Amino acid sequence: MSRRNLNLLLAISIVSFACYKKADSAYRSHYGRMFGTFVEVLSQIDAHYVEEVDDRDLFEGALTGMVGRLDPYSAYIPPAESTEFRESLDQQFGGIGIEVSWDPQTKLLTVLSPLVGSPAYEAGILAGDKILLIDGESTEGFNIQDAVQRLRGQPGEPVRLTVLHEGDTRPVDIELKRAIIEVDTVLGDTRAPDGSWNFFLNDTKIGYIRVVGFGERTTSELQGALAHLAREKAEGLVLDLRYNAGGLLKSATSTADLFLERGRIVSTRGRDQTDREVFEASGNAPYPDLPLVVLMNRFSASASEVVAACLQDHGRAAVVGERSFGKGTVQNVIPLEEGKSVLKLTIATYWRPSDRNIDRGKNAKEEDAWGVTPNPGLEVKLTDEELRRVVEERRQRDVVRRPGSAQSVQTDPPFDPQLQKAIDYLKQKLGTTKAE
Repeated sequence: MSRRNLNLLLAISIVSFACYKKADSAYRSHYGRMFGTFVEVLSQIDAHYVEEVDDRDLFEGALTGMVGRLDPYSAYIPPAESTEFRESLDQQFGGIGIEVSWDPQTKLLTVLSPLVGSPAYEAGILAGDKILLIDGESTEGFNIQDAVQRLRGQPGEPVRLTVLHEGDTRPVDIELKRAIIEVDTVLGDTRAPDGSWNFFLNDTKIGYIRVVGFGERTTSELQGALAHLAREKAEGLVLDLRYNAGGLLKSATSTADLFLERGRIVSTRGRDQTDREVFEASGNAPYPDLPLVVLMNRFSASASEVVAACLQDHGRAAVVGERSFGKGTVQNVIPLEEGKSVLKLTIATYWRPSDRNIDRGKNAKEEDAWGVTPNPGLEVKLTDEELRRVVEERRQRDVVRRPGSAQSVQTDPPFDPQLQKAIDYLKQKLGTTKAE
């Protein structure tokens, strides 16, 4: 290296170090007394509290309390929970691929449904089976978290289950090897005999796609479902975003980009209320003319609201159902402690193409502009009892059952007034289009 370049690097290093020291000094001056009080409280607890307290518990409790004062969505995620948090974003984990619950009648750990293609599915474990033992340990008294911790693990590791198949009287031992389980976020209406999804509503040419979260693979899954609908000549689509609590912003914007030919998708604004990021349609939408309805309810939040608001503002889709949750904030995921723990920090808010804020602030009123409201005439509110019925009937349609069983083929339409309103709207629109 030349002497000139060496001197230049040395000068840059000196300036950078000086700037760091100045910033560090400012922080020390601003927070110094508070740090001192914090350490004093820790020392007092350590020396005099009536019981011994784990230092790590105090540390995590302090961080949880501090971040918890900010807003409902910022959070400190400790090492014990950070793996599960990352898995929810990555859409994958090491396990055997089953959803489990407790049967309220038998009090046994019960399989709700296997994931198609998973080790559990390939081994013949299906809905209704009871898991009596995991690696020889009785599941009696387990909670769901206990079961999940024992069923998940490193891919390739074996696990032995003692299972009572539905309809049998004698349990069997099943040896499985854990694998990478990829969780689908794009679902259809009913299951085909092979466990795959049917993306058409019964006896119609109207497509039905549920997006239950926005993860790393959501857009590619959605593209696959849409390509299938296109090959089968779908005339319209119901995009169901009910109960979708959000996920990755890039997944939401790329989803909107599939349907929007041009224009703004969403923008984010920080503390100074100026645009931090602006997301525009790429101009390469493969489905710009597919008649489209978006289903929302009061549990639809964040990234799902970004998609619905964008398509509604551009007149690209009608929104049916209920007003959404109003969670219009952006969180950065910041690794701490060399990646062992995570800080989820709110850094910005979402703004619709119509320049309205999606977020429902803590002082917001019902008449204020937040969230996503159904188009005029397309609001369908449900009572708590109706809501429970919709959820239960939908869950029954999601289950992978034994071929030939009485419930293996779903033919009757589910009770779902919001979905029915969307279907009626699309049929009316398609009929008008054909008449013209």
